[in-house]
Amino acid sequence: MRKDLARVALLAAVSLPAGLVGAPALKSAPALAARTDLARPGWHGAGVAPFFAAPSLSLPGTQTTVAWQTTSPRQEAVPVAQPGEPLFADSFTLAMTGDILLHQPLVAQARSDGGGRPDFLPMFSGVRRVISGADLALCHLETPLAPRRGPFSGYPTFSAPPQVVTAIKSIGYDGCSTASNHTVDQGEPGVVRTLEALDRAGLRYAGSARTADEARLITLYNANGVQVAHLSYTYGTNGLPLPARKPWMVNVGLAPKRIAAAAARARREGADVVVVSLHWGQEYRHRPTAEQRRVAKALLASPSVDLVVGHHAHVVQPFERIGDKWVAYGLGNQVANPSAGIAATHEGAIAWFRFERTADGWRVHPSFAPTKIGAGPPIRLAVTRSPAVAQVVRSLGERVPLLK
Repeated sequence: MRKDLARVALLAAVSLPAGLVGAPALKSAPALAARTDLARPGWHGAGVAPFFAAPSLSLPGTQTTVAWQTTSPRQEAVPVAQPGEPLFADSFTLAMTGDILLHQPLVAQARSDGGGRPDFLPMFSGVRRVISGADLALCHLETPLAPRRGPFSGYPTFSAPPQVVTAIKSIGYDGCSTASNHTVDQGEPGVVRTLEALDRAGLRYAGSARTADEARLITLYNANGVQVAHLSYTYGTNGLPLPARKPWMVNVGLAPKRIAAAAARARREGADVVVVSLHWGQEYRHRPTAEQRRVAKALLASPSVDLVVGHHAHVVQPFERIGDKWVAYGLGNQVANPSAGIAATHEGAIAWFRFERTADGWRVHPSFAPTKIGAGPPIRLAVTRSPAVAQVVRSLGERVPLLK
């Protein structure tokens, strides 16, 4: 949720549960809870951000009301095709990005930037303005995380520095999808370390779990007063088995009925919007496969699913409108080795969706910002105006505007 409030004042003194302390910066306030059980271990829910249309916020199950006010208007990044269009009370913006794939050259650059200790913030800072401007921002953390001091490894079995989560949080992300073909590269310990690191950073996640109870939880965020559920699934795990008797550790399988059932449950648990992240498709292919298009059509036919966003191909894939809903088939790489592979693997897209509630349901306005991980030195991620990315995004005939 956005951090760009100039001044926010707490108007009512309140008594909140331990650890639930209000903060004026929206993205740094995973504190205020949408439900009274948010503080229990393993809960994936996100904090409530104060929102403008309704100046007061009541916490269910309590007598507590928190009121906020601002003396400065919020600045909104909108598509070029829609300059200055205002947000409405029941609206929010969502930013989603491509694979965070930490090959060894990226680890070496982070060590150089940190004076021997991995510091990924300089590498990621080029997209901070866009990411921090969204009400809700979600990344795709494709690789499992290592112990803090390593050892670190890259392809084919990744074990990435956990320090990356500090950068992910610092540039404005609220959470990540974690279901990928690399999720169990380091077995159960890697899954546990990854989720523990995300917990410590104050980031939420969907797609993997440490316990069966945690796997049953729905990841919920409050985006400008709208409850948004995030689901994450992968086609497989590169042939690596899931831990014995723990099939719930990663959401494996792209069966539309199963995913739609989870989305329906998210609705019953309070979600206004359900976003599905899918690790799917064919690597290095811009055009979506027949399976991608079949699964997307089936999911978006469900009244419980509002948006589908894909990963895994390592190159950008097109956006497509199906009925009144959207799928972004693939967002490419956000960060990956910028000195290897085809040039298209060095590019990605920040997908930006503006949701508006109407009498007929949600209206979604997509836009995008191309990105590139440059070889440098130093290796840096930046927003670009790449015509190649724009051509791919629009290759199925959709006139998706660039983000301003």
